[in-house]
Amino acid sequence: MSAPSTTPRPAAANSVWPQLEPLLPQVTKPIQYVGGELGAVVKDWDAATVRWALMYPDAYEVGLPNQGVQILYEVLNELPDVLAERTYAVWPDLEKLMRAHGVPQFTVDAHRSVRDFDVFGVSFSTELGYTNLLTAIDLAGIPLLAADRTDADPVILAGGHAAFNPEPIADFVDAAVLGDGEEAVLEITTIVRQWKAEGSPGGRDELLLRLARTESVYVPRFYDVDYLPDGRIQRVVPNRADVPFRVHKRTTMDLDAWPYPKKPLVPLAETVHERYAVEIFRGCTRGCRFCQAGMITRPVRERSITTVGQMVRDGLEFSGFHEVGLLSLSSADHSEIGDMCSGLAQQYEGTNVSLSLPSTRVDAFNIDLAQELSRNGRRTGLTFAPEGGSERIRKVINKMVSKEDLIRTVVTAYTNGWRQVKLYFMCGLPTETDEDVLEIADMAHEVIKAGRAATGSKDIRCTVSIGGFVPKPHTPFQWAPMERPEVIDHRLKLLKQAINSDRSLGRAIGYRYHDGEPSLIEGLLSRGDRRVGAVIRKVWENGGRFDGWSEHFSYQRWVDAAAEALPTFGVDLDWYTTRERDELEVLPWDHLDSGLDKDWLWQDWQDSLSEYEQDDCRWTPCFDCGVCPSMDTEIQIGPTGRKLLPLTPVNGLKIPTGAQQ
Repeated sequence: MSAPSTTPRPAAANSVWPQLEPLLPQVTKPIQYVGGELGAVVKDWDAATVRWALMYPDAYEVGLPNQGVQILYEVLNELPDVLAERTYAVWPDLEKLMRAHGVPQFTVDAHRSVRDFDVFGVSFSTELGYTNLLTAIDLAGIPLLAADRTDADPVILAGGHAAFNPEPIADFVDAAVLGDGEEAVLEITTIVRQWKAEGSPGGRDELLLRLARTESVYVPRFYDVDYLPDGRIQRVVPNRADVPFRVHKRTTMDLDAWPYPKKPLVPLAETVHERYAVEIFRGCTRGCRFCQAGMITRPVRERSITTVGQMVRDGLEFSGFHEVGLLSLSSADHSEIGDMCSGLAQQYEGTNVSLSLPSTRVDAFNIDLAQELSRNGRRTGLTFAPEGGSERIRKVINKMVSKEDLIRTVVTAYTNGWRQVKLYFMCGLPTETDEDVLEIADMAHEVIKAGRAATGSKDIRCTVSIGGFVPKPHTPFQWAPMERPEVIDHRLKLLKQAINSDRSLGRAIGYRYHDGEPSLIEGLLSRGDRRVGAVIRKVWENGGRFDGWSEHFSYQRWVDAAAEALPTFGVDLDWYTTRERDELEVLPWDHLDSGLDKDWLWQDWQDSLSEYEQDDCRWTPCFDCGVCPSMDTEIQIGPTGRKLLPLTPVNGLKIPTGAQQ
């Protein structure tokens, strides 16, 4: 373990490359540690007054394409006196060699030690990356516990969706930012710059206090948690008078003012996504009750069609990517998605550029979209997410999609040249029965039969992919009990048998699933409190790494660690996972304000049990979830009535020179 150190941060950080390079021939995929990608930035250390190390706590192949980290990397590096570099989780083979040879956690840009930076920002999209955080902290030579750090150590700052409940890692991080990061990192940079210019008065504690006073940076050390005799939380209160009782999320309005990434990173090694991705809008008001991302990113803010066109033009010209991903939680819901797709398809017709909508709702995909997405003959994968197998369970989760909607949508895809689609469902949803899950098989069979009938071909396939339901904070299901892994696994077995009950249809249906065990652990981490930190540390000390990867995940290691650590506090694994919460229970994240009214969330939870569906407030009167008034924001949607014209050839491609009225 790392010992606390008071050694001051160096004026100039030396590269660890001379020590690292000889180790790389001994590890798998050494190229992921080399850096130097197109779009990477290396700045003069001595010319910077504030220095950030940004991490996505997973392997390079997963971390590099992460949109959030790329945006913050670019936003920070545009400031003349600020530098930002990237670091990713190292695989166990390199970790072992780094420990043996004294090589610290390093950035891939200039191979500087992470410990030398002012701020170490870590973006979590899933809680299963927590053990990788501990590895990075320890390899960096930073004390594992925030309480043991000195002025010589960087401020460790958590962000991303999982930061909306950072309590399980409260012992290990110094601060957390809720919500959008673009303006938040600039404000934090200003605070750090000013504090350093004044000679770092009051040391680390004063810097953290200045961050906390913004009311949008959560510093766990300034809050105490009291517990009731039965293990529930009694209260979470500030332990000093000059910090806020509640910390509020950041919301970036006017996405047109933030057209990032302008210069996307182009990977040297294979990654999970290799495309130029444009976030066409942020937020979602569909109201799916399981969806944390949709709830915490409200309100909806659309990027204009003209800005999207300009970003695609510039991003493709810079990167050379051949695929454009139009990203959002439900891309086909953009008010100008039809004109956007037709305009882009027209402009890149005859080139090798293809369009994709990675996230498409069943009831928003239509024949016009299908034709535009396949205009140049390249058809990227299509994934539709009914989420629940039965009409009843879809009412429970507020996924307002019928079987008829799905059949019509998939037939549209098949008749426009697609031969395979992916259907995503969840298992273990509140009130779910075996029969609800078995209806997934009926739906898959109907999809194949309808596709064959519409195309006159048997060359039709679909893949059924099943994930385990995990209740998330700041959603109506934050009170819901989880189903036990053995029940999930039993239902998945029944479903596989049902899919294969008709051999002719079953042969055309792929079946992929995640068993119930990782979901239960994710549930522990998503709704845990500070006491769960002891479990995370014990798992890490026992070798836990890359828990989001099935080949590295050990359910038994987590169960054993929970059995060892939690009884000290009078709770256990089931207490955090399979137990239903009541209305008045203080939840670990209640002092962290996502803008959503807790009473509204509770009512929506009750509505789900009554199988009552809630409308989308973009197109209907406000139903008072609380976000717009509490965050002083509003829904920002088109249409603008603009088009992606005119066309001019650039480097042999048809590319828009800019959008006009």
